[in-house]
Amino acid sequence: MSIVVNLTYNIMAILRFKALVEVTRREPIKTEAPSKNVSDYFGLNVFDLHKMEHYLSKEAFNVVRKAIDEGKSLTRQEANQVAIGLKAWALERGATHFTHWFHPLTDGTAEKHDGFIEMGDKGHVVESFSGEVLVQSEPDASSFPSGGIRNTFEARGYTAWDVSSPVFIVGTTLCIPTIFVSYTGEALDYKAPLLKALSKLDKAAVDVCQYFDKDVTKVIATLGCEQEYFLVDEALYYARPDLVLAERTLMGHQSAKDQQLSDHYFGSIPERVMCFIEDFECEAYKLGIPVKTRHNEVAPNQFECAPIHEEVNLAVDHNQLLMDVMKRIARRHNFRVLFHEKPFAGINGSGKHNNWSMATNTGVNLLSPGKNPKSNLQFLTFLVNVIKAVHDSNELIRASVMNESNSYRLGGHEAPPAIISVFLGTYLSKMLDDVVRKVTEAKMTPAQKTELKLGIGKIPEILLDNTDRNRTSPFAFTGNRFEFRAVGSSANCGGSMIVLNAAVAHQLEKFKKEVDKIIARGRNKDEAIFQVIKKYILESKNVLFEGDNYSKEWHAEAEKRKLCNIAGVPESLKCYLTPESKEVLIASGIFSEKELEGRMEVEFEKFTKKVQIEARVLGDLAINHIVPTGINYMTSLLENVKAIKEVFGEKDFERLAGARKELIITISDHISMIKKLVNDMIEARKKANVIENSFDKAIVYEKDVKPYLDEIRNHIDKLELIADNEIWPLPKYRELLFTR
Repeated sequence: MSIVVNLTYNIMAILRFKALVEVTRREPIKTEAPSKNVSDYFGLNVFDLHKMEHYLSKEAFNVVRKAIDEGKSLTRQEANQVAIGLKAWALERGATHFTHWFHPLTDGTAEKHDGFIEMGDKGHVVESFSGEVLVQSEPDASSFPSGGIRNTFEARGYTAWDVSSPVFIVGTTLCIPTIFVSYTGEALDYKAPLLKALSKLDKAAVDVCQYFDKDVTKVIATLGCEQEYFLVDEALYYARPDLVLAERTLMGHQSAKDQQLSDHYFGSIPERVMCFIEDFECEAYKLGIPVKTRHNEVAPNQFECAPIHEEVNLAVDHNQLLMDVMKRIARRHNFRVLFHEKPFAGINGSGKHNNWSMATNTGVNLLSPGKNPKSNLQFLTFLVNVIKAVHDSNELIRASVMNESNSYRLGGHEAPPAIISVFLGTYLSKMLDDVVRKVTEAKMTPAQKTELKLGIGKIPEILLDNTDRNRTSPFAFTGNRFEFRAVGSSANCGGSMIVLNAAVAHQLEKFKKEVDKIIARGRNKDEAIFQVIKKYILESKNVLFEGDNYSKEWHAEAEKRKLCNIAGVPESLKCYLTPESKEVLIASGIFSEKELEGRMEVEFEKFTKKVQIEARVLGDLAINHIVPTGINYMTSLLENVKAIKEVFGEKDFERLAGARKELIITISDHISMIKKLVNDMIEARKKANVIENSFDKAIVYEKDVKPYLDEIRNHIDKLELIADNEIWPLPKYRELLFTR
């Protein structure tokens, strides 16, 4: 073996053991919070209504408050008034720069910082901040994903202030939440269409609420994002190039012990991890992010945090901001946070459970049962319409959570399968059956109405005592909300929230039209509502499932029910472009045809590039690190066999060296297969790369390139079990998962 190869595997092995030594020497880093009481510093770095009232004139404050409540924009003069007070507060907090903070189609956030300083008339520097720069900015849009909406030479884009999401400070930078659009007006982010979907839901839900309460003038969709994540020590992280470049381990044999005993779940949080959690929670509280829950998750070194529910737009902003805060604070504690949905094979992946509901301006949760038949009829109305929306937009809702990284998680242990079904619980399902049985198409008698209303009056006590949770369901009702469990941990949940809120809004509009038609024929309002509810229950029964979503029987049953279960990511994503999906997303004005097609181009390209990166990283590690290690160990075995023959001669050679010879052959076979498969994978990539159509290229990458990742890994993982531990170049699963 050459000196270069020897040096390569020795350096990698040295890095691995050096990383392990570093981890054992880590001490918890404790950071003091500004106060023991969170309420003393919560929102410290947020320009919220309380601070607005102090720093703005009464006129400016009323303008902003009205803009927030009614979803309207500010005039340039009004923005100038706000900018004066905002600048004063920001400078007091030590801000030196400002930025328009937005969510491009990269699943991350983006920002370009500008200083407050301007040159004065006499050549001196002054701090300046106007309403013009507060309301709108022009970042370079050429390098952000657009799906062909913008050419590279067409660089201009616009960011516009989202008044409904409060301004905040990170470090010394004032961050202004904004939408991001192209020069010609097409949305290039998640926030712009999300705001449209929420506005659509607000109007549609208010129209339906008017059947029950004339005081309802606004409906707000609410969201709580449970965020799962893994922690890995930074030294071990940097010793794994696949984690650094692909955000998941592309090889690694399963640890003898991982999550089999469920002893990590809800266990005591390790001290060093707790210091990290307390630190990022403190920073989150300063930014007004109401993080409430923390605990160990099922897999080793996996954890979860969850906030109090907020309005959807704000919750999405806060989740993106929280992920950024966690990444920054993790470095302070010598950790790296892994948000990838499946960073380790064979154990739990990570999700971002979206707890979603709707609330009125009168303080009513529309998915929470009330205290009388009238309020429970309202509850049933919205419950059944959500179920109908999930049934009718099944393919679209499924597509909203499908991407390259989440495809590794869906259907895995503790993750719902990629079949969207709804879980209600036995007693609530029985209540819907009772509605179907008791409601007749003929005019209902007073006795039937009384019986039905008495029945639905019992819903609160039924849910209080008998509603269970189905952790295998992708869309489960949990007492006063739906838990959309299929969303991936690394995703911007704005994507799935656009689709869910748009689908429910679309469904509520159809419901209102059908009820009004029946009322116009002379039927009582409640009777008309019951008639339509019964119809919807029957039409959407195929999407309801109370059993084990992991079972083979359910997959077979789901196929009979014609529920979407497209195996591939690109094929699933293409469901955004079906006529049914376009009716929900385009006809409602949330997207234009050009915008929707552009987004799909982005998603197809994103899928292709992620598989491409993984393939290139795996090929590099396999050929430059794993194969040389295998050859080195095989060489040492060959030398050992040769020495046995020289010492003991032919007589005892087979008895003493037989096992070693078999091991040499096994290692050689694995090395040969690794080299062959890597070469075949490279050739498959070359063929795929010449395809111009983004969807066709994504299909080929999924069918012809992606399978090689598992095939190559299989041989590497088997080689890991055979090779000398001392020379293995990469930290192993037992080290990554159990070293804190």
